[in-house]
Amino acid sequence: MTVSRDEAWALFCEWTESESLRRHVLGVEAAMIAYARRFGEDEELWAATGILHDLDYERYPDLETGHPRIALRYFEEHGYPRELIDAVAGHATFLGVPRETRLAKTLFAVDELTGFIAACALVRPTGIVGLTPKSVKKKMKQPSFAAAVDREELRLGAEELGVDFDEHVALVIAAMEERKDELGLGPREEAPAA
Repeated sequence: MTVSRDEAWALFCEWTESESLRRHVLGVEAAMIAYARRFGEDEELWAATGILHDLDYERYPDLETGHPRIALRYFEEHGYPRELIDAVAGHATFLGVPRETRLAKTLFAVDELTGFIAACALVRPTGIVGLTPKSVKKKMKQPSFAAAVDREELRLGAEELGVDFDEHVALVIAAMEERKDELGLGPREEAPAA
């Protein structure tokens, strides 16, 4: 079975109402497409994987029994590509599934990073516009900023992918910036003077 980006998005929206979670997977999708282009891979498959990696998170957020197990079962039952299934399993480090394909390594490398970059953009008046790897790394040194994001995991993702960390961050920023309005990361409107 092949899965298109549009089918993946329709399914994700059927399972997920949260606007922030929808924006998260669109950010991951943007980064996945950028890497698919860089590596000469199947953009539809990579986009679909980026969108579907958190399919069950809203409905089954319990990491002990739910996410991503429910989605993985769904993908198996519906004949989704093995590469997509393995990548989704591999992004959940607690499952202990090795990331052996470039697709799996890329999903792991961009998942948490896109969320961290979005957090960085949201505290800037210009949003993601003009955000640099240097600014992102500076925020990484602040333990209280986006505290739930594991900094070591951000670095491990780039390392597993075999990409320089700054280059990795720059590519993901650029991919997300192209879709800044859709992701809610554009410059903020200045409040009118009273």
